[in-house]
Amino acid sequence: MEPKQDIPKVLNRLSQEKSHTMLGSFSTKYDPWHILIGTILSARSKDEVTEPLCEELFKHYPNAKALANANSKDVERMIKRIGFYRNKTKHIIATSKIILEKYHGKVPETMEELLHLPGVGRKVAGCVLVYAHSKDAIPVDTHVHRVSNRLGWVKTKKPEQTEQALMKLVPKKYWQVVNDYLVWHGKTTCKPITPECSRCVVRKWCKRVGVKRWK
Repeated sequence: MEPKQDIPKVLNRLSQEKSHTMLGSFSTKYDPWHILIGTILSARSKDEVTEPLCEELFKHYPNAKALANANSKDVERMIKRIGFYRNKTKHIIATSKIILEKYHGKVPETMEELLHLPGVGRKVAGCVLVYAHSKDAIPVDTHVHRVSNRLGWVKTKKPEQTEQALMKLVPKKYWQVVNDYLVWHGKTTCKPITPECSRCVVRKWCKRVGVKRWK
């Protein structure tokens, strides 16, 4: 069976699971600026580390103006536990300044504009579109890349290739949920080293591409 026919079945089944991703949680309690900053900080860092750090950061710097005027050393000390914290400090302060000066405090709503912000690549921009603006995009991180390849939906080597392939395969009405569902599934079941196939709720649609060992 072609993967395109399986995709709605997999996503509909995963929609029944109780998922909790950091950005999924942020979308219900924070505004677009908070989501933008949180997404920049989350790059190549675990949600379990990033989420509490973001909450602490936002207590001290509750809006773009506060962070734009922050002392970089103070911010570095606050986020030191996440990877690349020095560069991320520069990015979130610079981005906050641009949001204030160029966009009058509002986070851009297009991929093109978002990609011009410091620290924002396609994955971060896609997440902001989906979680902050409820716009159609398919953000691809390591989980989405791994899971969609294992399922047999795509055959790609890089997340950027996966994004383009998924945009051709996934019906547009599902675009906004792909990241949330596959990230949660990748963190809890379809793990990097030893996926837990025996308890996977979508295993009957999975090709197990590249899986050599599973539970």
